[in-house]
Amino acid sequence: MIKQKKTGQVIVISSPSGGGKGSVINGLLEKNKNIYLSVSTTSRPMRSNDIPGVTYNFVTVEEFEQKINEGYFLEYTNYIGNYYGTPKGPIKEKISQGIDVLLEIEIEGASNIKKLIPEAIFIFIMPPSLKELVKRLKKRNTDSNDKIMERFHTAYKEINEVSKYNYVVINDNLEDAINKVDAIIKAEKCRVDRIEEVYLDTKEEEIHELLIDEELDNIGLADKI
Repeated sequence: MIKQKKTGQVIVISSPSGGGKGSVINGLLEKNKNIYLSVSTTSRPMRSNDIPGVTYNFVTVEEFEQKINEGYFLEYTNYIGNYYGTPKGPIKEKISQGIDVLLEIEIEGASNIKKLIPEAIFIFIMPPSLKELVKRLKKRNTDSNDKIMERFHTAYKEINEVSKYNYVVINDNLEDAINKVDAIIKAEKCRVDRIEEVYLDTKEEEIHELLIDEELDNIGLADKI
């Protein structure tokens, strides 16, 4: 009776450094096989736990700027001295196939996406507290104290941007956070504007006619029509 749109959704997930969005996304991908994670391109140095082509596509600053000139990115931004960009080719392809596309991007990148795809779903992953955020940044053991302070100050500013998102999920318990994000995505598929059309098939039309005839009989009008 209801025909839903076959196109996929664009899901944008952001959080400050240390918010735990990577862990939430990994758990979400395990639960939902109809989500394609768009792999961003970056000029930042690779960390020990990075996997090229999985966490990011790593390029030099010169290579990134060349891709900008070639129109390779849907959007890009410079975050704490490094470029981050979203390749546009795979997104269009997956959406047309009915596959949801998840973008793990920073606040500024999310703002750019909102201008280009306002119907996208915007979810902000929030740490339970700023104190916990600092603990997580230190636990990474990948940045100097100065870099941690820089990330903390940036995170403080980013948290104030939460009102620009559709949803906020506090990542206190990882499993709960994953389930909440999954529930948001499923609920979005039930939105009225996801309906392409409401239709009646042959059997439904027959039932409709029978109900009309019965109602006319009840009020004594059947013989007059």
